[in-house]
Amino acid sequence: MATKKQFNSFEEMLSGSDVPVLVDFYADWCGPCQMMVPILEQVNAQMQDRLRIVKIDTEKYAELASQYQIHALPTLVLFKQGQPVDRIEGVMQAPQLVQHLQMII
Repeated sequence: MATKKQFNSFEEMLSGSDVPVLVDFYADWCGPCQMMVPILEQVNAQMQDRLRIVKIDTEKYAELASQYQIHALPTLVLFKQGQPVDRIEGVMQAPQLVQHLQMII
């Protein structure tokens, strides 16, 4: 069984990941964010060996939301080697999201 890496910070997790990281910036009260839950589960099932998905609650981690200029929810930010390379605001269906991500990663 593979062990999960332990990281001390968000930035360390991004730069230490061996695959691109898709960060879902969300809030519990956000209806469209709740719509993304099953969509991201589908994306994870299809791309789990090529992509890591991380959820960041913008209310608990407001400083991260501010740092990455999150102004709309949900916002997905794709990081490669610790750097943001793509951003999607709003809901996107799983097939379109998978296709979009495959073009970038």
